[in-house]
Amino acid sequence: MRPVYLIGGFFCVGMGWLGLITPGLPGTVFFVGAAWCFSRSNPRLEQWVLDLPAVGPMVRDYRSGLGMPRRAKIIAVSCIAVACFYSVGFVIEPLWVRLLVASIGAFGIWYVGIRIPTRETVMAGQLDLADQS
Repeated sequence: MRPVYLIGGFFCVGMGWLGLITPGLPGTVFFVGAAWCFSRSNPRLEQWVLDLPAVGPMVRDYRSGLGMPRRAKIIAVSCIAVACFYSVGFVIEPLWVRLLVASIGAFGIWYVGIRIPTRETVMAGQLDLADQS
C-alpha cells in the first residue's frame, strides 16, 4: 500500500499547488490529504509538507484540531460560492452537470463553513477551560 499512498500524496500536492492559484479550488485541504498520505508512505515527505511556509502551519493547525482561521473560512466559502455561481450560471451547459457542480459547491460550503472548526472559537473554548481550572 505504500506506493499507493505515495502516489496519492504526490497527486494531492499537485492539486494543492493548483488550488493555491485557482479561484474556487481549495489548496490547503489537498495539502492536508498529502500529509496524511505521506504519513503512511514516507515520513520525510510528510515533514516536507508540514514545513512548507505557505501551508505547513495551516496543516499543523488542522491536524491538532484548531481548524481554520475565521478569515480563511470566509475567503474559502466566498471563493467556492463565486466559482460555482459563475460556472453554473454562465459556463456549464448540460443541466445534469450544472446540478452536479451546484451540489458539490453546496457540500464544500457546508463542509468548510460547518464541519471544519474555526480557530478563534476553539482557542476561546480552550481559554475558558483554562480559566475554570
